Amino acid sequence: MVKYVTGDILLTQANAIAHGVAPNDSFAQGLALSLRESWPAMYKDFRHYSHTHHPKEGDLWSWKGADGPVMISLFTQEHASSHNEHPGKASESYVNHALKHLAKEIQKLEIKSIALPKLATGVGGLSWETVKPLIEKHLGDTGAQVIVYENFQKGQKAQEGL
Repeated sequence: MVKYVTGDILLTQANAIAHGVAPNDSFAQGLALSLRESWPAMYKDFRHYSHTHHPKEGDLWSWKGADGPVMISLFTQEHASSHNEHPGKASESYVNHALKHLAKEIQKLEIKSIALPKLATGVGGLSWETVKPLIEKHLGDTGAQVIVYENFQKGQKAQEGL
């Protein structure tokens, strides 16, 4: 089931947070920056993973710290052409593949609830009308409560129903 809410995803009660990035992202803008600031160990581990595994667009990476939710980075954007460059844009194909992988990851990790933003529509540049049906298609029948933060309100706890 997919539920759409207004609020601050950093205040979620969900077991996991998924967000879109590029394979070698620097987490320098948008939600990724907020996650980097809130969980610096996650970003350090992400950088190590990116340098050693060279992930591809359309895949994902999961991380679980000592406390807090499971973090799932979905590779929805093209990688940056160099270390100092911004990541490229997202594509419908990358989002589609990443969401397929996410549905499997939800099952594998037995995630009961997951929060995500309007994936790939900010820095990624895709339209919400393109991405929303993909989320419903791939995550609607996972058995997990899927909470999409459709409208961001800093500091406001959403009515997640968890």
